[in-house]
Amino acid sequence: MFKKILIANRGEIACRVMRTAKRLGIATVAVYSEADEDALHVQEADEAVPIGPAPSAQSYLVAKKILGAIKKTGADAVHPGYGFLSENAAFAEALAEAGVAFIGPGTKAIAAMGDKIESKKIAAAAGVNTVPGHIGIIDDDDEAVRIARDIGYPVMIKASAGGGGKGMRIARGDDEVRDGFRSAKSEAKSSFADDRVFIEKFIEEPRHIEIQILADAHGNVIHLGERECSIQRRHQKVIEEAPSPFVDAKMRAAMGRQAVKLAKAVDYKSAGTVEFIVDAKKNFYFLEMNTRLQVEHPVTEMVTGLDLVEEMIRVAAGEKLRLKQKDVSLKGWAIEARIYAEDPARNFLPSIGRLSRYRAPVEDKHVRVDSGVAEGSEISMFYDPMIAKLVTYGRSRPEAIRRMGAAMDAFYVRGVDHNIAFLAAVMAHPRFRKGKLTTDFIDEEFPDGFKGGDFSAVDIQEMAAVAAFLQRRQSEREAGTSGQMRDGARVPRGDWTVRIAGKEMEAQVAPIAGGYDIRVGRKTFAVTSDWLPGAPLFDGKIDGRAVIVQVRRLTLGYRLFHGGVETDVQVLSPRAAAMLALMPEKAPPDMSQFLLSPMPGLLLRVNGVVGQEIKAGEELAVVEAMKMENVLRAERDGVIAAVHAEAGASLVVDQPIIEFE
Repeated sequence: MFKKILIANRGEIACRVMRTAKRLGIATVAVYSEADEDALHVQEADEAVPIGPAPSAQSYLVAKKILGAIKKTGADAVHPGYGFLSENAAFAEALAEAGVAFIGPGTKAIAAMGDKIESKKIAAAAGVNTVPGHIGIIDDDDEAVRIARDIGYPVMIKASAGGGGKGMRIARGDDEVRDGFRSAKSEAKSSFADDRVFIEKFIEEPRHIEIQILADAHGNVIHLGERECSIQRRHQKVIEEAPSPFVDAKMRAAMGRQAVKLAKAVDYKSAGTVEFIVDAKKNFYFLEMNTRLQVEHPVTEMVTGLDLVEEMIRVAAGEKLRLKQKDVSLKGWAIEARIYAEDPARNFLPSIGRLSRYRAPVEDKHVRVDSGVAEGSEISMFYDPMIAKLVTYGRSRPEAIRRMGAAMDAFYVRGVDHNIAFLAAVMAHPRFRKGKLTTDFIDEEFPDGFKGGDFSAVDIQEMAAVAAFLQRRQSEREAGTSGQMRDGARVPRGDWTVRIAGKEMEAQVAPIAGGYDIRVGRKTFAVTSDWLPGAPLFDGKIDGRAVIVQVRRLTLGYRLFHGGVETDVQVLSPRAAAMLALMPEKAPPDMSQFLLSPMPGLLLRVNGVVGQEIKAGEELAVVEAMKMENVLRAERDGVIAAVHAEAGASLVVDQPIIEFE
């Protein structure tokens, strides 16, 4: 077994690998860029080595710097995590030459499966179902259009060296092929230093289902069942689960057999994932093979009871697999939600900043949190904006979903925008709960973007009762501090006006054991909790039912988050409510004459000069953020009055780029 493992990665996956290594008694080494000097993975490692500036191209992607850190620390093995150098055959080869074990597959498998064009050829030769398409390099957009017409619309344009949804576009006509071809090539070159793209048939009503495999260096290959990864946004996975609500035992066995055949065809060893696109009739087609650990591997671990990182380490150390296919069984259900620093209300634009408050749900056998941050950590513009992966387990899918809802209520993040409310809305959606999933789910169910959820009438009353509870406790604290509660006197029964979700209702509060009876309208709720002013979570019961509500104090009330819905609640005396109704509302400034940066990022291009006439829909600027290119277009016809930012500028949110007359 290895004595010291260097993790050539950062964030949550680095922390995840360290957790298993430490359990096995193996020392760990972290590497870090200047931006990650105080990162959690650096703090948790036994040793840490700096490897350069913040941009990954100057640090985490530089193999020589990783090799230098290995030499400095004497590490005898490297785990690459995912992303960065995890599927770089040259890096794996350099490690072999240095006599250092690579905790992953051999260079043959990495090279063969890392090129999407070559991987499809190998899959077809191995008897694996493949999607109809053009498996070859495309020179220009005219050729792309000809190929797309031959295949038949719609088509998918993909970067050959791609991954993570980058360099990928759907096209339903000639013009979309031309635009998509150029964008995919540009994005692929920026992300992978390889601008080759190919085109294949786009499967309608598609599901994204993948098979986890394990293989050793002794010819043993098994599969661990499937993961459903159909809930995607911009081709990036958002929610994953194991098993799939669509796959039956016969289909699982067939997909597993093909995944194993492909692994054997490239002499695979280690953990890997074979991804399939599946149509409504349960036909499945090979997409790609990821020769590394997947982001969503925890759901497979939860339903199989295996530690995939441990299995990878043992295989890399030369051990045989400790189980055979007949030993694999899937028990219960697991769901993973990816919590990102992004703003769902602004088309999911990335959010950067420092986590001023961070409190994850309590972990137990049903709740798991994989994270690389802590309170005070910074979400940087240089890397993926993931905050954490939240995983819940249940004996059944509904139980896993229910536990996920409760865990999201308890996940408290402040300092950056995040997508927890959106994830909760997806989990609560009737179509999701029925398991009727496709990769178009988000586009179809949230066609105008996510505007926030709504409380039901019952929820509104319950949240009004919680707000009245909070205000009563706050009043008791203030009364005690001012001396009004001397000699055991109590704050008198409270009468409040509660404004919530556009409604106004009266609330009367009376003490009971552990809390209060709170009458809202005609209904009385028994609300109990040990919540004290300043605590970010109300963890209590309403009529005996456990309820968790996130709490943020406002000037005239509270901001509450529960069940995926965030709302501001005002709790006022009847007199104050009457006075507030007379106050005029201040109108926001008019910024309609400006093109504003919707996100922090790098301004790649500005297309326009002073005096130029522009038309609605015309491309005005391109902003790169979190490794993705975002095109900003004109909303209406106009004339450019001023250009306030030049290409190469680092932008902040709402920074003016162009001003119109």
